[in-house]
Amino acid sequence: MTQAAVPVEERLFSLVLALLATETGLTKNEILSTVQGYRQRFKSGGDNANLERQFERDKDDIRDLGVPLETLDSPGDAGNNQMLRYRIPKGAYELPRDVTFSPEETALLNLAAMVWREGSLSGESRRALLKLRSLGVTADEPLLGYAPRIRLRDAAFDPLDAAIRKGVRVRFQYLKPGEERATDRDVIPLALVQYQGRWHLSAEELDGDRKVFLLRRIVGAITSGKAVTMPDGDHAAEALAGLEEVWERNVAELDLVPGSDAATRLANRDGVELTGDRARVHFVDINILADELSGFGPEVLVLSPPALRDAVVDRLRGVVAAHGRP
Repeated sequence: MTQAAVPVEERLFSLVLALLATETGLTKNEILSTVQGYRQRFKSGGDNANLERQFERDKDDIRDLGVPLETLDSPGDAGNNQMLRYRIPKGAYELPRDVTFSPEETALLNLAAMVWREGSLSGESRRALLKLRSLGVTADEPLLGYAPRIRLRDAAFDPLDAAIRKGVRVRFQYLKPGEERATDRDVIPLALVQYQGRWHLSAEELDGDRKVFLLRRIVGAITSGKAVTMPDGDHAAEALAGLEEVWERNVAELDLVPGSDAATRLANRDGVELTGDRARVHFVDINILADELSGFGPEVLVLSPPALRDAVVDRLRGVVAAHGRP
């Protein structure tokens, strides 16, 4: 009988718990063979290349969430990359010592944690939570030293994930920016990837072309079709490489008001090049960047590309029109 796939959040949560529970760290092989979400697909003595690539992507994901994942040389075998050990130091993943809560606040946080735990985790992950208490947290203490962050996914994620696992075609409505009506897409879903905090679908269209769709632009229900033969290859890695190439190629040049919120926030983006008050910012989607920049109002002036400048101006004019200003 085929085992049900473990949801992404559950696998990441189980990985964090496992790495928190060890002082000396775990090797990659120990993680893949024992942690929920990996062990179900681990082949003892077999080829686990795809699973290892999944682990590498998961490491990046949990680091993006602010989890301080460390890589350590294995005791007695320094320099051996095959024996590297991974851990999350407990002291680095606790709330600051000067952060305290009143009894009322603690009660509310515990209620929120209970709702999240019951609504988002399977029985196995709930049992994993209990393992934290075996680390020395007494039964009457609130479990506030650990700060899980919930990553909200688009509604299309779960049906697309199921379609990929089953190997079936899907149909959905896709609404591009600037278009009034969504268009129908009939594709073979290949992989779901997260890039810079947004979920994307890599898919193959009827004519064989590969496309990447932003999940937030999928509207309505996902309809599953007939079973298909899935193309070979590491589709997730290919999609991420393609998005990275687009990010490298697209550059916006901006003038920023010194000391403004825009200057502070944009200066901290990956790959930003600053020269005085001028910034060169890489981007993947011009409309997403236009949405962001228009929110800064007069703190940002778009110098190039012209299409981005026009998109920002259109959004600002829309705001003025919506408020009845000429």
